[in-house]
Amino acid sequence: MSFSFGSTGSAMGPRSVMQSFGRDSAGQAIDPRILMRLLAFLKPHKARMFAALLLMLISSAFALTSPYLIKIAIDENIAGNDTVGLFYTTLLMAVVFVALYVTTSLQQYLLSWIGLRVLTSLRARLFAHLQALSVSYHNSHIVGVTISRVISDVSVINDLLSSGVATIIGDTVVLAGIVAVMLSLDISLALATFAVLPLMLLATWIFSRRARVAFRQTRQRVAAVVGGLAEDISGIRVIQAFAREGVSSDRFEEVNRANRDANIDAMSLSFIFLPTVDFLGVLATATVLWLGGIAVARGELTLGTVVAFLAYVTRFFQPIQDLSQIYTTMQSAMAGGERVLELLDTKPLIYDEAAAVDMPRITGKVEFRQVGFAYQLDRKILRDINLIIEPGQTVALVGPTGAGKTTLASLVARLYDVAEGAVLVDGYDVRMLTQRSLRRQMGLVPQDPFLFTGTVADNIRFSSPRATMAAVENAARAANAHAFISALPEGYATKILEGGVNMSQGQRQLICIARAILADPRILILDEATASVDTLTEMLIQDALQKLLADRTAIVIAHRLATIRKADLICVMANGQIVERGSHSELIARGGLYADLSLRQ
Repeated sequence: MSFSFGSTGSAMGPRSVMQSFGRDSAGQAIDPRILMRLLAFLKPHKARMFAALLLMLISSAFALTSPYLIKIAIDENIAGNDTVGLFYTTLLMAVVFVALYVTTSLQQYLLSWIGLRVLTSLRARLFAHLQALSVSYHNSHIVGVTISRVISDVSVINDLLSSGVATIIGDTVVLAGIVAVMLSLDISLALATFAVLPLMLLATWIFSRRARVAFRQTRQRVAAVVGGLAEDISGIRVIQAFAREGVSSDRFEEVNRANRDANIDAMSLSFIFLPTVDFLGVLATATVLWLGGIAVARGELTLGTVVAFLAYVTRFFQPIQDLSQIYTTMQSAMAGGERVLELLDTKPLIYDEAAAVDMPRITGKVEFRQVGFAYQLDRKILRDINLIIEPGQTVALVGPTGAGKTTLASLVARLYDVAEGAVLVDGYDVRMLTQRSLRRQMGLVPQDPFLFTGTVADNIRFSSPRATMAAVENAARAANAHAFISALPEGYATKILEGGVNMSQGQRQLICIARAILADPRILILDEATASVDTLTEMLIQDALQKLLADRTAIVIAHRLATIRKADLICVMANGQIVERGSHSELIARGGLYADLSLRQ
C-alpha cells in the first residue's frame, strides 16, 4: 500500500537546500557524546575488533624490532666480523618482516570485515527508521538530503569506526614504543628529536581550529548537491516543458561550486598541514644525523645506534602524520555523525501506544467524531467533522482544492493523528490500534499511481507478497489490466522502469487497481483515481472500480462529479468543514455548492 498525500517541500530549490544546511557551522572539534554513540555501533563486533587491535599491537611490536636488529647487525655482527651472527640476524629480520606482513594483512582483513558490516547495519537501521517516521516528516524534508545522510554521512562514519579507531590506538602504541626505545638508545638524541614537537603541536592546534569548520561545511555542501540534484531530476519534465534548463543548470552550478570550494578549503588545510609535518620530520632527521654523526666521530656513539635512531625518527613522524589524517576523518565523522544521530533521534509523530491492540477483521464502519486537524498549530485544516460511514457504503468527498478532502481520508489510515475528536473504525479509536494491523486491511488507489522497479507481477503482488501467479492474473482481469499486460513483450514479467516511465498513466492506474483488488481491503480510499487519464481508459478504470467497491467501505475523493453520482453519500467540503451532504439528486435539488460545482462542470 502506498499513500501519497501532498508535499510541502517541493518549492525548495538548491538555493533553499544550501540555506537550510548552512547553519551551525561551528561546534566542538570532537564531541564526546557523539563519539561514544558512534562507537556503540562497534559493540556487536567487539570480539573481532579486539582481535584486530591485538594484531595491530603485535605488528607494532614487530615494526619496532626491525630497526634494533639493524643496530645489532652493524654494531655486533659487521663490526665484529661475525658472519654467522649476521646470518641469524638477517634471518630473524626476515622472520620479523614476514610476521609483520601476516599480522598486518589479518588486521586489515578484520577491519574491512567489521567496516562493511557496520556500514550495512547502520544504513539498514536508518532505512528502517525512515520508514517508521511519519508522512509529515517526509513531506517536510528534501529527499536528496535524506539520501545524503544514508549514503555519504554513513560512509565517513564507517571510515572512523572501522580503520580510524584501530589506527588511533595502534599509532599511539607505536609512538609510545618509539619514544621509549629512542630514550633507551640515547637520551640526548631523543631530546633533540623531541625539540620539534612544540612546533608540531602548534601546527596541529591551528589546523584543528580551521578544520573543525571546513569539514563540517563539506558535509553540508554534499547534502545540498545531492538534494538539488534529486529535486531537479524528479522535475526534469517540468524544467524541459518551460525551457528552464539554463536556470536549473545555473542553480546546480551554484551549489556545485559551493561544494567544490568547501572541499578545496578542507583539502588546502591538509595540503598545508601534511607538508609541515614532513618538514618538521626532515628537520628532526637532519638534527639527529648532524648530532649523531658528531657523536660517532668522537666515539661517543656507535654507527649502528645512529642508523637505528634515524630509522626510529622516520617512523616517529609516520604515526603523527597518520594521526593528523585520522583527525580529518574524525572531523568529517563528527559532522556526519551529528546529522545521522539527529535523524535517528527524530521521533515518529505517529506511533503505536503501549496499550495498542491488533485490529480484528474489519467490517467497515468508519466514524469521525468532532474531528479537528492542523498541520501547523495556527492553521486548522479540518474543524468539527462529524460523519458516519456504514459498512459497505461508498462516500464521496467533493469540494474545491484545499478543502481538506485528502487530509480527512488520510486520518482513517492514521497517517496523521487528529488534533481534536476521534476517528473510529468498527468502534475502535484508530490511535489505540497497531498501525500495521489497521493498514493491512485498507487500500489506496491514488491520483498519481506509483509503481516500484521490478516486474508487473511484482507490482501487483506488492500488496500481497505470497499471492500465487493465478491470483495475480485474476486481480489483473478484475482490474481490466490483463489485456494490455498480456500484450507486453514479456507479459507479467515485463520490467517496470523507475517511476513506471515505460507505462502510460492509465496503465499504471490499472496496475494499482489490480494491486488493491489483490489486497482485498475492507476499507478503500480512492484519491482522484480517474483524474489524469483519457476517456477510454477512464471507462476501463470506472468498470474496474465498480468491481473493487463491491461489499467494501469506500471513501472516494473526486473532482469529476460524474464519477461519483452513484455514491451512497456525497459530502461537500469547504474550508475544512462538511457544508453539504446527501445523494447526487438531493444535492442538485438543494441548489447549493454541489449544484454550483456540477453546473460549472
